[in-house]
Amino acid sequence: MTALRVFVADDHPAFRRGLAGMLSTVEGLDVVGDAPDGRIAVERVAELRPDVVLMDLHMPAMGGIEATAAIRARVPEAAVVVLTMIEDDDALLAAMRAGATGYVLKGADQDDVVRAVRAAASGEVIFGPGIASRVVQLLTGQRPPSAGDRFPDLTEREVEVLDLVAGGLRNPEIAARLVVSEKTVRNHISNIFAKLHLADRAQAIVAAREAGMGRRSPP
Repeated sequence: MTALRVFVADDHPAFRRGLAGMLSTVEGLDVVGDAPDGRIAVERVAELRPDVVLMDLHMPAMGGIEATAAIRARVPEAAVVVLTMIEDDDALLAAMRAGATGYVLKGADQDDVVRAVRAAASGEVIFGPGIASRVVQLLTGQRPPSAGDRFPDLTEREVEVLDLVAGGLRNPEIAARLVVSEKTVRNHISNIFAKLHLADRAQAIVAAREAGMGRRSPP
């Protein structure tokens, strides 16, 4: 049986190498390439034409949503599975609209990732644990409260920063993930403290985790 050709797009070198290494040990899978951002991913996928692309969402140069849409337009036979730490419903819907055929969280087990790759290659739409129920809720109009609903005074970016703080990231890591300066991150955190009447980072983490944020730390 011909091995499935897999491509990995993620801006974190350690995670990208680790994921590629793990997949390479699985019988029937062949990792044919990788990319550190969406723009390079689109070009390399067009060249290599893999069966399945594992796509992060937050990447420099071109994000995962835009890259997914570009890949599906240029290489329609390549299935795209989003592999991300973002649990936001808007991101999930945007990925599906862009043409992704799966959405799996980075905290998923190895077996879940491999299952998603194989399912996508077979033309199935697959969601990781915890995501499928949210899709049903979205389709039936039973949308659960989002972090933005719980903290209505925060901007979308402030909610994103708070989620990363709750996930255990320090300011330099948040800045790198969001592709902004550390000063910008500090300003966002100061605004969060003021709007939520919090004294320090520890209180922010507690408040965010009580709202269901920061449940998965980044790799």
